[in-house]
Amino acid sequence: MTVTSLGGTSMHFSSTPTRTRPRPLALLAAALFAVTLALTGCSGAGGDAGGSDADDKAAGQAGPGHSGAGGKADSSGQQAKKPPKLTGVHIIRTAHLSVRVKDVPDALDRARTAAEDAGGLVGDETTDRDGHGHERSRVTLRVPQESYEDVLDQLAGSGRLLERNVTAKDVTDQVVDVESRIKSQRASVARVRELMDRAEKLSDVVTLEGELGTRQSELEALLAQQDSLKDRTSLATITLRLTETPPATPAADDDPDLLDALSGGWDAFTTTLKWIGIALAAVLPFAALLALVAFLAFKPLRRLRRGAPQPQPESSPAGD
Repeated sequence: MTVTSLGGTSMHFSSTPTRTRPRPLALLAAALFAVTLALTGCSGAGGDAGGSDADDKAAGQAGPGHSGAGGKADSSGQQAKKPPKLTGVHIIRTAHLSVRVKDVPDALDRARTAAEDAGGLVGDETTDRDGHGHERSRVTLRVPQESYEDVLDQLAGSGRLLERNVTAKDVTDQVVDVESRIKSQRASVARVRELMDRAEKLSDVVTLEGELGTRQSELEALLAQQDSLKDRTSLATITLRLTETPPATPAADDDPDLLDALSGGWDAFTTTLKWIGIALAAVLPFAALLALVAFLAFKPLRRLRRGAPQPQPESSPAGD
């Protein structure tokens, strides 16, 4: 840019803007901000380290106390520790026990009490007598999984254990699959209902109602399956069979007396007559049939013999 002064002298000015140097105040503010951030980070790290040191000290101080308590528990109890309960695992447990007891009604009463005290319930029950008149019972018990082992041991120890069969079936995958299908089915039912709300034609409404009914039926079936799995995995099933101990028979005397011999002979005689009568009764129908056949066969022969002409004796000549 050229400017002419009054004296005729011309002066030139450049139109290009000149660069300004950064202000010292801005640099100072930036430096202070960086230092503040650094100090904040250091204080946070120091606080975390201090907290971890304090936790370590507290753990070190509490360590002897806890170990002492554990030592007391080990020295005083030394009982069998139950395994920790597995989370997220669903298992169906069933057991079949056969026990011989002296008194079946009393043992059955104690079995019911054991199941009810554990928070379970008593299912099907059957009582009858065998061919020798001994009483026997069969009962189904449902007990929570937490008390399953205790109740099982208590029932097995109520008499002489004859049979014990325990099974465990893992159905975790089945439970997870049913839950996933229920979630998807509920979302499907909700979508069909939304379509029904927006449907305008009667034919569309009828079609959607049929589809909604089908999907709701499938959802109810899945919910019933889920309830069944929940019931079988939360309560274990124990089938208990109780049989009565047969009474002890007195030892037989090795030296028989006269009455024993007479009784034995009479028993042998009556037994022989009995078997003879049975044999005759078995042969009698066949004997009657044979007699009838023989009678029918010989009757025509007798008639033929009576009707046949008898030969006349030959007469001698008169001269003789």
